Amino acid sequence: MKKINIGLFGFGCVGQGLYETLNNSKNFAGEIKKICIKNAEKSRSLPRRLFTIDKEEIIRDPEIDVIVELIDDANAALEIVTSSLKNGKSVVTANKKMVAENLEFLVKLQNETGKAILYEGAVCGSIPIIRTLEEYFGHEPLDEVKGIFNGSTNYILTKVFNENLDYDEALRQAQSLGFAESDPTLDVKGFDAKYKLSILLTHAFGIYVKPESIVNLGIDHLKNTDLEYAREKGFKVKLIAQARRIDDKVFAFVAPQFIGHNDSLSSIDNEFNAVSLTGDFCDEQLFIGKGAGSLPTGAAVLSDISALSYDYKYEYKKFYNLGQLPFSNESLLKVYVSFNSPQEIDLSDFESIHDKYFSFDHSYVVGNICISRLLEKKWLNNPNNNVVLCENSRQLQLGNLCVASLNTEIEDLKKGQVLLEKITV
Repeated sequence: MKKINIGLFGFGCVGQGLYETLNNSKNFAGEIKKICIKNAEKSRSLPRRLFTIDKEEIIRDPEIDVIVELIDDANAALEIVTSSLKNGKSVVTANKKMVAENLEFLVKLQNETGKAILYEGAVCGSIPIIRTLEEYFGHEPLDEVKGIFNGSTNYILTKVFNENLDYDEALRQAQSLGFAESDPTLDVKGFDAKYKLSILLTHAFGIYVKPESIVNLGIDHLKNTDLEYAREKGFKVKLIAQARRIDDKVFAFVAPQFIGHNDSLSSIDNEFNAVSLTGDFCDEQLFIGKGAGSLPTGAAVLSDISALSYDYKYEYKKFYNLGQLPFSNESLLKVYVSFNSPQEIDLSDFESIHDKYFSFDHSYVVGNICISRLLEKKWLNNPNNNVVLCENSRQLQLGNLCVASLNTEIEDLKKGQVLLEKITV
């Protein structure tokens, strides 16, 4: 194994975790030669000579073999990665937003420069899911990839269901422990999980899908009445990222879902992540590990650096072997939608209604709605409205394509909405 000299960008939580794992590894020959940071005046735990604020000092250093990018600015990260590859450096990054939004471009740049970009640490922390998809499942057609991709929301939901904390208190606890940011938007609204799912779509199904094309619904609209409903039905709620291939089309979304206690994801608690793969030959495989934290993510980054010492690259086998499967949002999901007032939702957006309940303090409907409508409907942004996928909806109802003109159904829905308005006046 050849010794690797590392140029590091960022020395926050993950950067410090990388430094610790690197210096406690007994089977890796490498060292961090220089670290680029934004604030030169900030007190650091390492000698001052290791730090610089000049990114070119690292990128253009001929003695540095690998650039490791661990900053939280996606635009700046893209600039660092692009410049590094063009300057003959292989790159390791954990920036899931940057990778998800630019993956097709980065793969082309890897091919043009002959240098590798690896990003195992960007998806589900310590779970080696990308390399597993590339190597173990590189030639097996997969039917489904789903799981708990965000440790912050899983911690919050664990405290809500296992300890009966309310949502706000669970969020504060997650923030105090460093599992959630002071601004938790990316986590609780499902963006973080969506970026990870976007990346896995390339490795699992061989397609590039921009994050903005994927529906993401979060847990920030959950109300106590929704939690009571789940408990009465014997469910937990988990934020699930899911992609499924049916009839040579791929469907994907991120949403809170009702999970029964016999579901393999039901027992995944606290900051742990889980990824479930279902294939033509392997049936279901479940991978579990810590999805956040300094050391787990640092260990994933170190694994990528180690792989580069063997000249490893992602080969994107599914992209070249499966051909370009079309991505679609034109399919039905069975959802539970709670709301305070009938004016806050549009019942005609549903293809059909299976159940409904109206009261002064809690109303809901259960019905089928098209994924594409979830992507475009503004009433979903109303904090009084909450959407949770029903348990038996997780196998996508792909035999039922979305039809916007089911006249008789829509007329019934309109009548139901009038009735609801009368009841809640």
